[in-house]
Amino acid sequence: MSGLSGMSGLKGTGDRKGFVRLEKRPTPSPLLTVLVPALSVVLALALGAVFLAITGYSPAKVYSAMLAGAFGSRYGVSETVVKAIPLMLAGLGVALAFRMLLWNIGAEGQLYMGAFAASWVALSHPDWPRPLLLTAMVLAGAAAGGLWGLLPAIPRAYLGVNEVITSLLLNYVAIYWVDYLVYGPWKDPRGYNFPLTPPFSPSAQLPVLGSTRVHLGLVFALLAAAGLYLVLRRLRWGYEIRVIGESPLAARYAGMNIARNILLVMFISGGLAGLAGMAEVSGITHRLQHGISPGYGYTAIIVAWLSKLSPVAIVGVSFLLSALLVGGYSVQTSGLPAATVSMLQGAILFFVLGGDILINYRFKLGSRRAGSTAVDRPARGPAVGE
Repeated sequence: MSGLSGMSGLKGTGDRKGFVRLEKRPTPSPLLTVLVPALSVVLALALGAVFLAITGYSPAKVYSAMLAGAFGSRYGVSETVVKAIPLMLAGLGVALAFRMLLWNIGAEGQLYMGAFAASWVALSHPDWPRPLLLTAMVLAGAAAGGLWGLLPAIPRAYLGVNEVITSLLLNYVAIYWVDYLVYGPWKDPRGYNFPLTPPFSPSAQLPVLGSTRVHLGLVFALLAAAGLYLVLRRLRWGYEIRVIGESPLAARYAGMNIARNILLVMFISGGLAGLAGMAEVSGITHRLQHGISPGYGYTAIIVAWLSKLSPVAIVGVSFLLSALLVGGYSVQTSGLPAATVSMLQGAILFFVLGGDILINYRFKLGSRRAGSTAVDRPARGPAVGE
């Protein structure tokens, strides 16, 4: 008994050891909100430099060549703008869904379905007047992308089915559907057996800027960014989106129709990605073909997170990542694999997501008795996560 009493007397004693814990910030620092994403890009490029050095390439030469390829000539700048258009449109759509905590991973498939629907209009009515035909293609592309976005939204709204898996799997359905068409019934008989449709008539092609490939889709993207900014900041519906995303329970208590907003947000999100698909086939390829997107829908996720879901920032970040794409194409002639660009994009996303911890939490140095448990903590309120 004396031994037991002696042990009980030691309870709560011992050396106190320092430890670090995460504490949620009351309000994120505006300075960190700007600096952390920029630092994330720098760290991703640094990781890429290590990879290049290990594989026998000079990081300085590769990055210089990429920069020159994207901005070193009039053609490079125009191609950077061209690649930024679908990233802006799909990025805006993804950001709108993310704003309401709807994880739309299906922008790639929605882009393909928008391209499919716009191509159907162009191939079915090649003789329509240009304004009428382009308007019909825009509406068809946006509607098809929006309807494809509704497919995961309906079970999410009414059954609580996780939209991450359903929207992701629908990407493959859309891609293989387009492949079926270009390899099968829509295949151009004069296309030398390549998987593509007959070319669109001139009436189905978006106007371009001078002798470049920069097309009217740029105007679509900028107008969409401005419109989305106004909706989120000025309209009551935008306020509902933000409230539902931040606190669904509070939104339900306030009488907001969550199911209706899920359907509407996912429809518009998919519609913007579908519009990106329409712009690609009408402004760039002038036909539907295999591999019309090099992963724009997936890169849009990086665009949205790096922009902190801000419609204005999405415009600038889209140009940054499009420059990475164009620069990556320009260095392939030196033997560098095209997958290097995908690796850099993945590294950027990794560091951006990790950087969110620094924005929303801070590291705090505390102390704890060696061997203590949760019941030994002083009564200062629950720790984070309790």
